[in-house]
Amino acid sequence: MHWDAKFVLPLEDSRIYVELENGRKGIFDLKPYLHRGVFQELRDPQYFKQVGILFGAVTWPNEQDIAPETLLAEMIPAECPSPGCLK
Repeated sequence: MHWDAKFVLPLEDSRIYVELENGRKGIFDLKPYLHRGVFQELRDPQYFKQVGILFGAVTWPNEQDIAPETLLAEMIPAECPSPGCLK
């Protein structure tokens, strides 16, 4: 889909930088989710850094995921804050 995630980069303070297929870019803050069920595991900084993309969703190894629709609705528009975004 046009809103699928195509690039993700973990940032400090429980945030991720995301680029979507439709060209939107931004920062998504996971802090509001970290006290809920399976998302509590994301409090571990080393585990948080294992973020990836599977079928257009931002995911972690133990099946935590953020749906593309949620990213689109809640991310704050921003350009990449790190040299890690250079492709």
